[in-house]
Amino acid sequence: MSSPRLEKITTDNVLAACAIAVRPDQEGLVAPVARSLAEAYVQPDVAWPRLIVDGDSRVGFLMAFFDIRWRDDDPTDVRSGLWRLNIAAGQQGRGYGRFAVDALAAEVRRRGGSRLFTTWVPGDHGPERFYRRLGFRLTGETSGDQVVGELEL
Repeated sequence: MSSPRLEKITTDNVLAACAIAVRPDQEGLVAPVARSLAEAYVQPDVAWPRLIVDGDSRVGFLMAFFDIRWRDDDPTDVRSGLWRLNIAAGQQGRGYGRFAVDALAAEVRRRGGSRLFTTWVPGDHGPERFYRRLGFRLTGETSGDQVVGELEL
């Protein structure tokens, strides 16, 4: 890993972003990049999609959300966090996921936030160990079939 960076999704890199694929055993755990970009397109005021690039290689994709109302019954519960993280199958285990979460944490702090949220599918093959190693703690909440994690910044 040289010096990874986040890039905006543009007409020049959108196809490369859509080509990023996780390992086959992870496909049921995270949506494909194309679906994430479709969701970002219809929610441009919420979604923050970025390509993870190292040198000339596109190694992953992340999509964040900022300042969304988390629960309909509590207008004061406003959160920012990691919506999707897809690291290409051949690039996993090289620190790109950690880089992406750290870069997003810096962006949340830059925007005045002090907590970063994410959700994941629980289970043996899920990303829970990864998120826990980064300092996320379970909140005790669920979002659909996923658990909610929180990282104090």
